[in-house]
Amino acid sequence: MLDESRSIDLHDFKLIKAFLLLLVARLDIDSGSTRVGFVSYATKVDLDEDFNLNRHKTLAQVQEAVSAFTRNEGSTGTSAALEYVRTKMLISAAGDRGDVPNVVVVLTDGNPNNVEETRVCSI
Repeated sequence: MLDESRSIDLHDFKLIKAFLLLLVARLDIDSGSTRVGFVSYATKVDLDEDFNLNRHKTLAQVQEAVSAFTRNEGSTGTSAALEYVRTKMLISAAGDRGDVPNVVVVLTDGNPNNVEETRVCSI
């Protein structure tokens, strides 16, 4: 999950994308052992940039998709993004495998719009 709200300045957003590219390069994506999905969010989930666990099958495809992320301004809707991941991405139709543990990484400035909703929305 990638926070692209206005509280993340453009320089930091570029650093986060560079970090993501380095992170995914360390994963075993090409063999199919590791599946990667992303969701970027501000006030709401950016449906133009998100992709499910079954969309990109190679490291190169994942890196291309991450490189294309753009920063959209808005507020920090972390609870809505967590709910989206839980209900739309971590399901078998989106590539989730029930016998493989899920790891969700949230990259944010830590200031969600609604702290209580974010606490309740755990995955």
